[in-house]
Amino acid sequence: MTTALTYDFQDHDRGKRLDVVLAREFPSLSRTRVKGLIATGKLLIDGVVVEFPAYKIKGKDLALALTVPQAQSLDVVAQEIPLNIVFEDDQVIVINKPAGLVVHPGAGMPDGTLVNGLLFHCGDSLKGIGGVQRPGIVHRIDKDTSGLLVVAKTDAAHASLSEQFADHSITREYQALVWGVPSPIRGTIDANIGRDPQNRQRQAIVRDDVGKHAITHYETRASFGLVASLVSCRLETGRTHQIRVHMSHIGHGLIGDPTYGRVSKARRNAVDDSIRETVVTFPRQSLHAAKLGFDHPTRGVVAVGGRPVTAPGVDRGVVFQQPTLMPWLPVWENVAFGLIQAQGMGRGEAREIAVETLAQVGLGPDAADLYPAALSG
Repeated sequence: MTTALTYDFQDHDRGKRLDVVLAREFPSLSRTRVKGLIATGKLLIDGVVVEFPAYKIKGKDLALALTVPQAQSLDVVAQEIPLNIVFEDDQVIVINKPAGLVVHPGAGMPDGTLVNGLLFHCGDSLKGIGGVQRPGIVHRIDKDTSGLLVVAKTDAAHASLSEQFADHSITREYQALVWGVPSPIRGTIDANIGRDPQNRQRQAIVRDDVGKHAITHYETRASFGLVASLVSCRLETGRTHQIRVHMSHIGHGLIGDPTYGRVSKARRNAVDDSIRETVVTFPRQSLHAAKLGFDHPTRGVVAVGGRPVTAPGVDRGVVFQQPTLMPWLPVWENVAFGLIQAQGMGRGEAREIAVETLAQVGLGPDAADLYPAALSG
């Protein structure tokens, strides 16, 4: 059964956060629950949907209406699902999630998710950590995005990591292949994100008073003529589809992104015929969560593979890094190298540039041996 709640704003509400007012007036709803309802479009102010929990009540605002659907119970079962575990101790587990794997069960996806696999791996100890339906989960990665994700194994770890995500102190860096070459080659995108009023299934850049504050710092790591670039994106905030929306906003959508990766016909036609089909029909957004840094809930720097993992200029207790291009082997063999060749270079010259590019993203010259078919001189 759905419950409809209403409230007429009072003078003392002016200037206060919407989620704070709701939590005060409807104490049976947790603040987390309130934020979830707002984010999913269940809150109206004077008949207009507001999806920003930190929205400040204005003098012109008269009343709100909140729709509260009945909570659906969901029995999450343990399933044996292969997990690529980067690090694990008694407090946290860091997973390198493959593309195509959903993080937690939900409508239309009752099982076969990362959470089902974590319950099998961790056993009953994970149940109830941070909630029944999403045990241990403190952040998410889109189904078709690959990369690093941290999961809490205790209530204390869940509280610590949740607080770090809330105050935006987590270090998160993604690698993406985008259309074109960003100009300037590095910069900051500061633009609010909210649901697209024309298509509720999409996110879009929206006005400051209705969207969620979102900041992305980007830097071009390598470019392939004028056709495509490898870009690193560091998040200050973690909004839904943030990198995909922000890069599309500045005219450089992600290769393979069916929702935001628009590209001009001229740019598409600039791709060499031999790889055009691979590029244009790439099956997912080319986005990988390559770096994840956070303060360990109970101790300082930990060792991964027998050595401390650090990152220049990143002052975090723990920083995990995946070899940036390892998940990109099909991309680099079929797309990136082909884009270099499309500029009319000889194979030897193209190989030198490819090796230099590998070095730019942290892989040594011997990494070229991973691409014998594509990079042989």
